[in-house]
Amino acid sequence: MFESMRNSIQKSWFLLKKNWKPWPEGEEGLKVRDHRQMVGGMWDEIGEFQFNFLRNQGLEPSNVLLDIGCGSFRAGKWFIEYLEPGNYLGIDKQKELVEQGKKNEISDEIWNNKTPEIIVSDAFEFHKFQKKPDYAIAQSLFTHLSIQDIKICLINLAKFAPAHCKLYATFFESDKKVMNILSSHSSRRFEYTSKQMADLGKNCSWEMQYIGDWNHPRNQKLVIYYKK
Repeated sequence: MFESMRNSIQKSWFLLKKNWKPWPEGEEGLKVRDHRQMVGGMWDEIGEFQFNFLRNQGLEPSNVLLDIGCGSFRAGKWFIEYLEPGNYLGIDKQKELVEQGKKNEISDEIWNNKTPEIIVSDAFEFHKFQKKPDYAIAQSLFTHLSIQDIKICLINLAKFAPAHCKLYATFFESDKKVMNILSSHSSRRFEYTSKQMADLGKNCSWEMQYIGDWNHPRNQKLVIYYKK
């Protein structure tokens, strides 16, 4: 008992020090890193990885996909080209990242033909979308969110999404509970146990299936949330 508590405190202190001074976000962030670096780099590898995974999970061009934390479209560029017009929904809090992604990563022809719907929001305002998703993905999002903000995301999505919608969410898994006391930030690392992820789902109208290792390049683990 004492050893477990000591290890938990040690890890919590390590992450606190690591996260204390994160990279800047928004316009200030783009002064020191480009739009690809700001979403974690590994641009082609992780973007295509998400795309191939969801296709293997059954994503068809006729489905509607919600990309939560779409950023500068690392995966979005793949999904936008693949899905039928209007079927890509992207939401992110950083307007500057979205603008840079649209400008540098997706041609005007594809954007105009595919008509993706993008919402800039820091409050997970899913109700603003015109369509409802069949699939949703939050890749490398919960890895940067506090428990409070994960709850807001899950609650708001549960209210908006249809009963058949599935949410694929990644997280950094810890074998011990970490005291994450800092606020959410796109450059901060947050770690959770699989039990915490399951409990978050249950408290927000979702059932969780633990997938764990899915060969993610940065060892993020995967869970799938289903509407109750």
